[in-house]
Amino acid sequence: MVLVDTSAWVDLFRNRRTECAARLRALLDEQRPFALTPVIAQELIQGAADEGEFALLDDYLIGQTMLLPQHPLDTHRSAARLYFDCLRHGFTPRSTVDCLIAQIAIEHAVPLLHDDRDFARIAKVAPNLEFA
Repeated sequence: MVLVDTSAWVDLFRNRRTECAARLRALLDEQRPFALTPVIAQELIQGAADEGEFALLDDYLIGQTMLLPQHPLDTHRSAARLYFDCLRHGFTPRSTVDCLIAQIAIEHAVPLLHDDRDFARIAKVAPNLEFA
């Protein structure tokens, strides 16, 4: 199981020739298991260009495996801790959502497929965060 971040999907949808997009394409072609979080699905669906794309994304993404916070309050508190620890190490994550996604990946012990430089920085304070 791989947790696929918004950034990986955006690379794929925009036909970017990135290593991340190639890995996601291979994952899908080989029908290997992957998961999203509800906030990743939200980010993708809300980025739709029109009603048709909104409906297409909504139908496809909502049917995928979702990784949920194991203990919602504790998960969010741990994500806040990740953000705080990043600040203490001289780095301000651009999105608190990235800290939440990282925390969910850690809780479920799944690697994260992403194309977002913030995750590499978050991993410096969260050594249990693994990448696909």
